Amino acid sequence: MGDHTWCQDRSAQVKNRLKELRSGVGFSQAALADRLGVSRQTINALETGRYDPSLPLAFSLAALFDVRIEDIFDPELDAVQPVSTPGVETTRG
Repeated sequence: MGDHTWCQDRSAQVKNRLKELRSGVGFSQAALADRLGVSRQTINALETGRYDPSLPLAFSLAALFDVRIEDIFDPELDAVQPVSTPGVETTRG
């Protein structure tokens, strides 16, 4: 089995622009939470970096703000080197 310890390293915090995006459209944390079907505490935890979103929640946020997930969340994976896959174009470089 491969070494996936980087996935479990909670010190590699996911930075995000959620508060900036939310404020930019004039939503309170409660209003954003209502739109997404989550609690205000979840929005607060996301904004403060105490919680990383599930994939469905990340997609919902991206769709709501009409941006890519990568435009909201930065997982700081600079230390992770992508593998080469023949015939597949990479987005990082």
